[in-house]
Amino acid sequence: MGLPAWLRALWSRGSKGASGQADEGPGGVLPFHVAIIMDGNGRWARRHGLPVGAGHRAGVQAVRRVITAARDAGIGQLTLYSFSTENWGRPTEEVEGLMRLHAEMIESEVPELHENDCRVAFVGSRQGLSADLLSKIQWAESLTAANTRMILFIAFNYGGRQEVVEAVRRAAASGVDPVCITEDDIGRHLYSPLMRDPDLCIRTSGERRMSNFLLWQSAYSELHFSDRLWPDFDEVEFRRALADYAKRDRRFGARRSGNLDA
Repeated sequence: MGLPAWLRALWSRGSKGASGQADEGPGGVLPFHVAIIMDGNGRWARRHGLPVGAGHRAGVQAVRRVITAARDAGIGQLTLYSFSTENWGRPTEEVEGLMRLHAEMIESEVPELHENDCRVAFVGSRQGLSADLLSKIQWAESLTAANTRMILFIAFNYGGRQEVVEAVRRAAASGVDPVCITEDDIGRHLYSPLMRDPDLCIRTSGERRMSNFLLWQSAYSELHFSDRLWPDFDEVEFRRALADYAKRDRRFGARRSGNLDA
């Protein structure tokens, strides 16, 4: 897939060579799968003198912007880290607010996603979720199951270490000798067989860590860190991340030009 005009222009503005001319892009391809750690809602709320719940609701607008930008750019898969297994340790009021917000978003956003031929899939543990929320998750996945334009994965009640542990257990329970379990065996038993390894992982808010997100799948993902708090993350920032990705030379640990990949 060639770079769209807007991405080539943005990439060129940030990649002038010694001659002052834009360098050629390394292959000119978009990432197929973009995964995002949406961080900074709480800090955004504090900076604006608002309760943390207002920050989470402001983050919903960023979710809408990024889904639209990814869909329009031709991204095949988009994963959003919306609630981690560690988030249960937050104050009860905040957790309950997040549960309500997710239920509301499913009701309000899924019909439009369906109209735009986007599939919705939730990855994470279903344990501890209310019957009402589980019903909404199942409805969203069933309604959009045949859509093909883009898959939106919602990493909800998700932990990367927990996913790997559960995959190993499922592989062993399937009859594979534990001594003989391979990477392929584990990969087949992760939360979603539909998910391809992310090409690009984005984290907002200036933090530079993975926070237990897609640890198995992101072994060779390109990483992009934005200083924007999530509610302020917009289409321009998303496109900047794609432009950054377009400049990368992905080696996957292989030799290139006689040098070892560091």
